[in-house]
Amino acid sequence: MPTFAKLVSGIAFALVAMFASSVFIPLLPEGTQVGMLIPLNSFIGFLCGWLVLGRMVGKGYYSAAGTGVRTSCTLLFFALLLWSCYEMIVLSTRLRYDGPMQALTDMMAMIVEYGLLMGTDMQGPIILLVGGILSGFLAEWSAERFA
Repeated sequence: MPTFAKLVSGIAFALVAMFASSVFIPLLPEGTQVGMLIPLNSFIGFLCGWLVLGRMVGKGYYSAAGTGVRTSCTLLFFALLLWSCYEMIVLSTRLRYDGPMQALTDMMAMIVEYGLLMGTDMQGPIILLVGGILSGFLAEWSAERFA
């Protein structure tokens, strides 16, 4: 059921994803196409905020902070999964893999590679952590205020 707290959660996490993605872009190798990176990650952030954080509001600010961090981790996982799956499909259309297991194994390796690449600069993880906590507080406040 749509609520104002779910909408606030979705918008807040779309903004968190947008800022984290804009910090991640300079870390990518030179010549990487990043045209849809920010819009798709923002959409994933909106969905994670709506579905994960939005349904957990109303349990207090301490719980909201933990749920915000949980939602940030969910956002990071699904963003890494989406982009490594996209890269795997691009490579498989160029016939780089001998079979589907090699493609899936390479996709998992790309998830780890992109995760480690994001961890080289601490701005991205800090944005996800602080943004998740602040989004949790904002969602909890909106649930109390507009319930």
